[in-house]
Amino acid sequence: MTTTETSRERFFSLIGTRPVIMGIVNVTPDSFSDGGRFLAPQAALTQARTLVEGGADIVDVGAESTRPGHTPLGAEEEWARLEPMLAALVADCGVPVSIDTYKARTARRALAAGVALVNDIWGLQRDPDMAPAIAEAGAGVVVMHNRETVEEGVDIVDDMRRFFERSLAIAEAAGVPKDRILLDPGVGFGKTREQDFAALRAVPELLGLGQPLLIGVSRKRLFGALLGAEVDARLIATIAANLIAAGQGAHVFRVHDAAEHRAAFAVLETLRRRPQEGK
Repeated sequence: MTTTETSRERFFSLIGTRPVIMGIVNVTPDSFSDGGRFLAPQAALTQARTLVEGGADIVDVGAESTRPGHTPLGAEEEWARLEPMLAALVADCGVPVSIDTYKARTARRALAAGVALVNDIWGLQRDPDMAPAIAEAGAGVVVMHNRETVEEGVDIVDDMRRFFERSLAIAEAAGVPKDRILLDPGVGFGKTREQDFAALRAVPELLGLGQPLLIGVSRKRLFGALLGAEVDARLIATIAANLIAAGQGAHVFRVHDAAEHRAAFAVLETLRRRPQEGK
């Protein structure tokens, strides 16, 4: 078994045993929270190590901002940002690395460099070569719900269910094993603020699809709208939402603040634990 296969299997073996932390490293100039801070390869590697020291079980690296109103990036420019740092991240950060991309060309290059997981914000439905690329590499995938347009009248939970059923059918046809697929409700993507909260409330229902759930709400605009808080003041709201989602059965949490989430999840797990009988 290769190093990448070993790290990937270790990551998937954690799911269901405790809340799993995915740390975010954005090598972008324009991400909403930390754009421009980790563009340099050494800065990205330092941030990845900080996240791992804080408790991250996997590091998710993205080179294209996907915030509302972002400027799409071509595959070549995306790879130009990733290539100088990806090999070092895979070799030295100490945990599996995930690539945040919806382009199969970028995913193939990253998987060849040792990445263990592809985090696709279009859930295998934007690039028809994405599912085959993941299957051929034996990689894992995060299938995220997304919509081209925001529509207030949409039953967002029903829309997510139908979207995920299509994505799972695509994955099955390409040969991606079900035990390597996570679903992400896509909070902040193609949804109104109320639909964002409806997506979070739907964790128990989405678990009925039989796949582990990843929640990605770190520092997002729904908390800014709710609290009137700027990005750096949204940590407590993020932790609150993630604790509730974990309590409902969600599995993996994509966050900027690993150490704070490790502490919060330690309390949650301690309170969940029943004292041994006879003590």
